[in-house]
Amino acid sequence: MTASRSRICLLAVGLAAVAGVTAGGARPASSKDQNMLVYIGTYTNAKSKGIYAFRMDPNSGKLTPVGLVAETPSPSYLAFSPNHKYLVAANEVSSFGGEKAGAVTSFSINADTGKLTQLSQQSSKGDGPCHIWVDNTGKSVLVANYGAGNIAALPLAADGKLSPASAFIQHKGTSVNPQRQEGPHAHCIMTSPDNKFVLAADLGLDKVLVYHFDPVKGTLTPNDPPAGTLKPGSGPRHIAFYPSGKYAYVINEMGMTVTAFNYDAKKGTLKEFQSLSTVAPGTTGKDFSTAELRMHPSGKFLYGTNRGHHSIAIYSIDQSNGHLTFVAAQPAGVKTPRGMAIDPSGKFLIAAGQDSDNLTVFRIDQSTGKLTQVGGPIPSPSPVDVEFLP
Repeated sequence: MTASRSRICLLAVGLAAVAGVTAGGARPASSKDQNMLVYIGTYTNAKSKGIYAFRMDPNSGKLTPVGLVAETPSPSYLAFSPNHKYLVAANEVSSFGGEKAGAVTSFSINADTGKLTQLSQQSSKGDGPCHIWVDNTGKSVLVANYGAGNIAALPLAADGKLSPASAFIQHKGTSVNPQRQEGPHAHCIMTSPDNKFVLAADLGLDKVLVYHFDPVKGTLTPNDPPAGTLKPGSGPRHIAFYPSGKYAYVINEMGMTVTAFNYDAKKGTLKEFQSLSTVAPGTTGKDFSTAELRMHPSGKFLYGTNRGHHSIAIYSIDQSNGHLTFVAAQPAGVKTPRGMAIDPSGKFLIAAGQDSDNLTVFRIDQSTGKLTQVGGPIPSPSPVDVEFLP
């Protein structure tokens, strides 16, 4: 086919699509098709029975409930496979299969209805799994077990089924707070943007441990040096990478701070260059702690949730060097904001109120990063994680 004929064919296809007619006779996309699916992980109790879903209008930000899409115990963190066919959940329990461990459960996703169908379930290899991640190849599921202070990798097959762990590492050590840091407490696990390393934030050790990752074998090997270290008593919780991968940011649950690191992608090393509070100077309060950390898709803004203070910390990011500037700790519109997520377009942020049983939607100012609430709170039982299906 000549270049001119190719252009003519492409034009014809485009005109047919506009007219609502394609070669296969498919209907044009409906407004329901264009709405994004949003999945909510919860702590199960008298109100919550598992994973819930909503559809969000990408123009208005309006959420429409789909309802309960899978019954499963305390699915406190969720992740998707790269092909978006499967969802995996960390079941944050302390007993599974006769051992002191939580579980990891995989589901197939019905994109038309939002419903989930359970495919498999495996031990997380430690109690209290609180964070989960699927690597870039879609072949490994990584899980951080808070109670046991360890991490594991589980193979994920092409059909969405999990196998027993291919890697398991027990963290060791303590830090300065005898109540919270008497031992290791792995709180987050994720791959580096290039999938060559795995980073695990451990609240009990004040460290972000780094491992060489083999996605084919699903193995983890300690890096040299083995970790990036934070100020004693910080309690690192979650990690977010800058889009280019040059910088990594860590939110610290106990210290109420965000720490910025230069990240060396070749060596897998972290070098701190900044640390800022998640609340305005002079702010004090009892039982304050942080939770989630999310990067805006543009790399211009960073957001963190403040529990107790019931706010969302907003930072602008200097695009030339990764430095943060504190913008505001804006009211979250919910009680105990834990999880939150930003839609793929970067227009909206959803915050989850763990103790108010609701969600709030905010429109993001693309110039300042500030948030404007869209509508009133939306009922959602015991929400602790928010994830957009891309």
